[in-house]
Amino acid sequence: MTVITKITTQKNSAERFNVYIDQGKGEEFAFGVDANVLIQYDLKKGRVLDEFELAEIQFADEEKKAYNLAVTYLSYRMRSEKEVRDYLKKKEVGDMIVQQVIQRLDSHRYLNDEEFAKAYVLTQVNTTSKGPSVIKRELQEKGIKPDIVQSTLEHFSKEEQIETVMKLIAKLKGKYKKYSEIVMKQKIEQFLVNKGYSFSIINGAMQHVDVEKNSDEEWQALTQQGMKAHRKYAKYSGWEYEQKMKQNLYRKGFSIDQIEAFISSLEEE
Repeated sequence: MTVITKITTQKNSAERFNVYIDQGKGEEFAFGVDANVLIQYDLKKGRVLDEFELAEIQFADEEKKAYNLAVTYLSYRMRSEKEVRDYLKKKEVGDMIVQQVIQRLDSHRYLNDEEFAKAYVLTQVNTTSKGPSVIKRELQEKGIKPDIVQSTLEHFSKEEQIETVMKLIAKLKGKYKKYSEIVMKQKIEQFLVNKGYSFSIINGAMQHVDVEKNSDEEWQALTQQGMKAHRKYAKYSGWEYEQKMKQNLYRKGFSIDQIEAFISSLEEE
């Protein structure tokens, strides 16, 4: 027979209590419980408990602690169901208790993957430069179902995507101005693809932004790249030097006529 001999409030939390019992060998600490569990199971001094009740009470307390963990985790921002599951498992909560907590959170409407996905897409569109493909991958990683991913991404219209890409291109032109026009366009395109935008969106945006370089800008880029190549191949001379310079600068997107003009300008100095 197990009898509750004493219940005390824990020092670090007024919402948790220590339960002491006597199983015929004197008083000993049995377990800690949340206030709700204490009330739910009518725990008090003198209450007799059997083995089944002891196991049930401890399971209920573990569930309550896990539930509190999940609610605190959700208090910072919205989370997907998978994020909450992964968080609880990281905290070493058992699978059965995790499932119970998820069901409870769902019944209280603390979890809603569709609303989460809508809010996530809206946040990414308004605060980042991520494109649909990247956002789609992130939602999938958060366990959002394919049909929800597809429907929520429809809120990121093609017009909004093109507008975002146009702004990015304007910034990238300055970042990549030291390269030839060809390489600059390649780098801009690759950057935008990595950001998650489709080629059709990129091409659509390119039609509205001037990404062409005038002759002075191209010559300035050639000079910058050419001087780097010149320092690299300065130990060579004659035909070998010219070939290495031409191969290097041609791979960087400059025309043969431009390269020859640059090499001639070096010879004149």
